[in-house]
Amino acid sequence: MNSKRVRVAACAAVVLSVVLTGCGGGDGDGTADKAEGPVTIEYWNWQEAKNIDPVVAKFNATHKDIKLKFVKQADNPGTQQNLRNAVAAQKHVPCLVQNFGEAPSLASEGLAQEVTEDLTPYLKKGLFAESALPSARAVDKYYAVPGGATPPFMMINRKVYDKYGVKAPKTWDDVIAAGKEFKKHGIFVMNLAGEDPSTLIELVQQAGGSWYKIDGDKWKIDFLSPESLKAAHVIQQLVDNDLVAHQTYTDRPALINYFDSGKMVSLPTSTWQLQNYEREYKKSLGDWEPVDRPQYADATEFVTPMHSPTSGLIVPKGCDHAKEAVEAAVWLNTSKESTDASYQKDTGQYTWPGAVTDPSPWVDSAVPEKLFGPRKSKARDVILKSVKAGRDNWVAGPNYTGMFAELQDQWAKVTAKKTTMKAALEHMQTWTVADLKRKNINVDG
Repeated sequence: MNSKRVRVAACAAVVLSVVLTGCGGGDGDGTADKAEGPVTIEYWNWQEAKNIDPVVAKFNATHKDIKLKFVKQADNPGTQQNLRNAVAAQKHVPCLVQNFGEAPSLASEGLAQEVTEDLTPYLKKGLFAESALPSARAVDKYYAVPGGATPPFMMINRKVYDKYGVKAPKTWDDVIAAGKEFKKHGIFVMNLAGEDPSTLIELVQQAGGSWYKIDGDKWKIDFLSPESLKAAHVIQQLVDNDLVAHQTYTDRPALINYFDSGKMVSLPTSTWQLQNYEREYKKSLGDWEPVDRPQYADATEFVTPMHSPTSGLIVPKGCDHAKEAVEAAVWLNTSKESTDASYQKDTGQYTWPGAVTDPSPWVDSAVPEKLFGPRKSKARDVILKSVKAGRDNWVAGPNYTGMFAELQDQWAKVTAKKTTMKAALEHMQTWTVADLKRKNINVDG
């Protein structure tokens, strides 16, 4: 792995270690059918077969020259390892894989090939929401077919809020103030799991910041920007004042029981999680209310962070039919036929069409019947407002995967009060610059 990264870094030119034309990988059999007739695209995804099979069947029924062959993967980590093995051997390489990381990192590792040329005709047609594009590209080159994000908002336990006379938060300052009031009653305002720094990342995005940027022929690293420090200040107040719980996501039953208990009352969420809460909550079903995602007090416009790297589809190095793979991926992520085919009778839901410019036809189906009780009707406006306000200014650098792992360690220390958020960011600044230099990547920081 290390030798491959050095080779990739040395091969990268003007766009640093991201534009990998002629670098890494090689021609493989791609598993695509080379005989006369339709091209068969092997498609790897770890979602449940019941969600994917109807969509693949619809594609195959409506396309003559391309056929999809869905190969179920056990899980996200299993997909990663299986793909790395296939690309390294250049045998049985799939042509389409559910993305599992930041596109530039997968490109720099030699796993994802550039698809800009094949994707451009669809971009010109305006098929994709603007907020769906950044996570699939590095500078002006694409390494994934965009999938877009599910719209972020917040749900609050309105019964508990009303019991203690606390108003629904509109700003992050309001969240902190609410937390101080709830603390008097032994209740936490939010949950910050010790292994998951996503709240910090989303707060930086919402402030308009990014830790990685391209500056001429260099990567510029800045974990200590005003935007990052603004986000850090929010986190630090929540931790210092003991306003948040630290329930782990690794024990799902315990987590849900805690959320359902009324002891934690504000939950940043999105459409994809709602049906799970509807199914799993017992005590608080009907007590919750969807509200807008809190903003910074000095915000000049309403903004929601919409970066979602794992929603896109990548074409691995070694796939022999990239053009056909891109065509299939565009259909999967943007067509009405694809979304309609994803409908599940048991939940009444469709797969959220995060890549499209107008997801409004599918909003109502994303809202469960009982979770919000008499406040269910509010969800549609909250969700569509979040979609409209979605921004993706986040840039992922070539060592993003390693950086995130290091950030997780620092985040755990912050939530345990073993370091401060600012000190953690200072550490990440030093670590990330040093790591890029070790990989012979041009960096300024």
